[in-house]
Amino acid sequence: MSGAFAAGEADFTTAFEPTASQLEKDGAGYVVASIGKDSGKIPYTAYSVTKSYMKDNKETLEKFTRALYKAQIWCKDATDKQIAEAIQPYFEDNTIDELIIVAQKYREIGAWCENPYFEKESLDNLMDVMESAGELDKRVDYDKIVDMSVVDEVMENK
Repeated sequence: MSGAFAAGEADFTTAFEPTASQLEKDGAGYVVASIGKDSGKIPYTAYSVTKSYMKDNKETLEKFTRALYKAQIWCKDATDKQIAEAIQPYFEDNTIDELIIVAQKYREIGAWCENPYFEKESLDNLMDVMESAGELDKRVDYDKIVDMSVVDEVMENK
């Protein structure tokens, strides 16, 4: 999306960091709002498995959830510079200073979750956005599609 925007094929776009800041740095556009800040809690990243996978692979899911939670705690406690240094290998085109700014921006808007819970409020908010965009025909009940049993187990035994 950002490439098409920079090429003049669109009047606006959405972009995660560091892409948004890079567009601004390149003179291709301006960051005018933070959707992450203005939209409230939305589950941009969620992990899904089938019921059978969940039943047959509980230990794997617990290990994955423990690792995710450990990373969330690390992000909460780490400095912006530590985060920048940790992610820099995945953003080779960005300097540490640019990635420090990214970490600061994400921290300022509360973009990083502090635990692996998938809250009903965030699902409702996502469905509101999807409905307003005309992309959701029917809302679903949180309890029918979200199972927090693995998260509950991990959080109880942390």
